[in-house]
Amino acid sequence: MRRVRVKISGNVQGVFFRTSCADAARDVDVSGWVRNVPGGAVEAVFEGDDRDVEAMLRWCRVGPPLARVDRVGWVDEAPAGETGFRIERESST
Repeated sequence: MRRVRVKISGNVQGVFFRTSCADAARDVDVSGWVRNVPGGAVEAVFEGDDRDVEAMLRWCRVGPPLARVDRVGWVDEAPAGETGFRIERESST
């Protein structure tokens, strides 16, 4: 089991990034969440099998067709037992 917190920068808000990300995560059975953050970035947490989390990290480097991804950074975290994948409200930080 692996958990990563990811920050995706570029033209990633207003291009269906969160919805597409949630669909992709559900397709590979990864749990967690995705949300917009101030400044135009998107933040996500992916938790699941290492292979599936890696698939989501690869997906984030491209994103949906209207997105332009400039940078993807992540840190590993301790698994927290996430279930399901959800789109969260925008972060205030």
